[in-house]
Amino acid sequence: MKNIIIATILMIANTINAQDKPTLIYVGDPMCSWCYGFGNEIEEVIRQLGDDINVEVVMGGLRPYNTQTMTDLKGFLTEHWNDVHKASGQPFKFEILDTELLYDTEPACRAVMIVRELQPNSVMQFFHKVQTAFYAKNHNPHLTTTYSDIAVSMGINRNEFENKFESEEYKKQIKEDFLRASQLGVRSFPTVLLQYKGSTNVVAAGYSKAEKVISKVKNIMIK
Repeated sequence: MKNIIIATILMIANTINAQDKPTLIYVGDPMCSWCYGFGNEIEEVIRQLGDDINVEVVMGGLRPYNTQTMTDLKGFLTEHWNDVHKASGQPFKFEILDTELLYDTEPACRAVMIVRELQPNSVMQFFHKVQTAFYAKNHNPHLTTTYSDIAVSMGINRNEFENKFESEEYKKQIKEDFLRASQLGVRSFPTVLLQYKGSTNVVAAGYSKAEKVISKVKNIMIK
């Protein structure tokens, strides 16, 4: 009985501590080029802040349900991708811009949302792998296997992932993420917010270096 009481007290204490922690909210889209460029920076932010924060990953929806093709947007995207490469050093493969694939970012966001549910501790890893598949390897962002192959490489059951990915339920559910981003006031990606002591603070809007983000977070936490 005594052991049960002690275990219960420890569980309650851990819950309270988790609730007291600041929450870092990362709002992005796997098919957002500046989010791709920001990948190493946000990883470093999370690594350095470690157990001092909780992390929430929200899919913002850059161009969900968009009907423009890659060729329609080739000039615009080429310019942005070159800018991202110069700022971050991330590799790009441009051949996909000569295809008639739709630049619809909803499937990629849906895939990340599903992995967030199935393997929450690996959601950022999956997010970055999806980015690499699209930008550096030009994998088709509309094929289920583009995402399930990555999921399987991370130990996720293929059938479970694909069943969820192709279901109407999860196609509806991703809209909740898009709504969440809107309710947070996010209008561009990537955006990083810090929720602490009842307030929400923007610590990065667009591409930023890890050191700058970490400094802003720490300044908020010591107030």
